[in-house]
Amino acid sequence: MDDDPWPVLIPWLREHTGADLAERAELLGVAAGPVAGWPARVPAPPAPRSVEGALVVDFSALWAGPLCAHLLGSAGARVVKVETPGRPDGARRGHPGFYDLLHAGHRSVVLDPAEPAGRRALEALVAAADIVIEASRPRALARFGLDAEAAAGAGTTWVSITAYGRAHDRIGFGDDVAAAAGLVCRDRALAPLFCGDAVADPLTGLAAAALAASEPPGGGGVLWDVAMAGVVAATLPDDGPVAGPEAVRCGGSWSVEGVPVAEPVRREPSGTAPAMGRDTAEVLAGLGITVP
Repeated sequence: MDDDPWPVLIPWLREHTGADLAERAELLGVAAGPVAGWPARVPAPPAPRSVEGALVVDFSALWAGPLCAHLLGSAGARVVKVETPGRPDGARRGHPGFYDLLHAGHRSVVLDPAEPAGRRALEALVAAADIVIEASRPRALARFGLDAEAAAGAGTTWVSITAYGRAHDRIGFGDDVAAAAGLVCRDRALAPLFCGDAVADPLTGLAAAALAASEPPGGGGVLWDVAMAGVVAATLPDDGPVAGPEAVRCGGSWSVEGVPVAEPVRREPSGTAPAMGRDTAEVLAGLGITVP
């Protein structure tokens, strides 16, 4: 197969169902899924609590998890972003203004869990955290020696963000997860189109932050299982698709029923995001953790 896969894929797709494709995608670790809807599942947050001064350890990347961390930081929490040497946050390679928006004011720590000293420091950092945010499948965390259930049992608020929930091994990103949950637009031929830009990410980030900033049930630790597909599905009506008004493009802008769609308003970052690993020694020493 050359760089264009479609001559091979199109005949195969004609002979298989969306369920077949979803099965192959999960097997290969590809972010894809049929537009079939997903059960609405968002835990109802209990009473809100103050996170002023709380230590948030953020292992997540890209948008949903970092937005959760950003909102907690804006509410007064101390946020420490943790990356590994070989897997920095992919958003660092994107628009610097967007990365600054989500990470300004946070501390940056780099630890290598492949090294015994790095793994010990990682475990100690998690033990010191009030809130942990991560967006990995459970088996990936296990390779780092991290146990969400054990941490929650010890009193930590653990926010686990995945595409379809911790019980599912499927991966996903904001666009395909939203579509799989049933949130799509339709063109004039009623073919499905992505709705917005990775809209599952900001919706999930907001939901995750609300849960993290709520009183844990029973007053101890809690493991919040936040499925992006479940969050998106919860925003949709129970009685099926809704026929909305048609958006019309005219003169370089959009209008709906004759009303111009306003341009988005850019929010300026409060500062510059830290360089990768800038604060490793200072953060660990401040918590009494041996620096690898």
